[in-house]
Amino acid sequence: MTGEEGFEGRIAPFRAELLAYCYRMLGSAHDAEDLVQETYLRAWRSRESYDENRSSPRTWLYRIATNVCLTALEVRGRRPLPSGLVAASDPRGPLVRGEHATWLQPLPDSLLATGDPSGTVIDRGSLRLAFASALQHLSARQRGALVLREVLGFSASETAEILGTTAVSVNSSLQRARTRMKEAGVRQERVSEPSTAEQRAWVERYVKAFELADVEGLKRLLTEDVIMEMPPMVNWFAGRGNYGVFMEWIFAKSGRDWLFREVTANGGQPGFALYERLGDGYGLHTLQIFTVTGEGIARNSVFQDPDVFATFGLAARLDG
Repeated sequence: MTGEEGFEGRIAPFRAELLAYCYRMLGSAHDAEDLVQETYLRAWRSRESYDENRSSPRTWLYRIATNVCLTALEVRGRRPLPSGLVAASDPRGPLVRGEHATWLQPLPDSLLATGDPSGTVIDRGSLRLAFASALQHLSARQRGALVLREVLGFSASETAEILGTTAVSVNSSLQRARTRMKEAGVRQERVSEPSTAEQRAWVERYVKAFELADVEGLKRLLTEDVIMEMPPMVNWFAGRGNYGVFMEWIFAKSGRDWLFREVTANGGQPGFALYERLGDGYGLHTLQIFTVTGEGIARNSVFQDPDVFATFGLAARLDG
């Protein structure tokens, strides 16, 4: 691969899909951005040694990215969500911060914009928070084998080349990964979702009920087994009744004066940034990302983390 402009032109189109890959591996948008930068830096430094007769630019880049991710995972713990770490909580109990936990973060859809006229195709279903959370139950190499084989479609031999191992080892890791994902409650087949417009409509109805502090209206929009979780708090609740109890407390504590700013994350999951009235303006309260099914809202992942707010480019305060 010769010529600086030719080199950059051939590897640039893979940036968005590499970001998605690093996010699946690390569970952090911030870490993923840093590791993609490191991947491209290493690719630039070793460009003269690249042999296109041995592997495609894509496979070569994925091998570099995988090595970067595996190195990073040696010193980083897994990033669960509260529902994957502790038992469900009583919504009447005090909120408890997970002081020693490093939580899974959402990925802003804006980071996946490729700017590439050919339109890089990214498997957005495998970016969903539920899938990203389940990946945290796997070892680093199991995670790599599953994503490379079943999400990105690399062959066993290509995956072995990327991971620096054998096809037999890849297949063994893949089998163990499938078992662990099944134990984590993730189906191997893709579950159909409502259209983007339908999902947004559910959330818009949720916002209207929220503005009215209409707890019963909120509950009618939820599935029977809905989950709410709130990192960095370890508290999480399951079921419409518990969800309603917690929302009654929220409205009693903070009132009904809120502003909402629409966001999308993790390959199309709808959500909003919530601002609460503070003096003559509104302060950023939480970022909420929804999992929507045909039966209603099945999960609300509520984030209150300055790093997450910064990744989404959210203003800390809005004027009244």
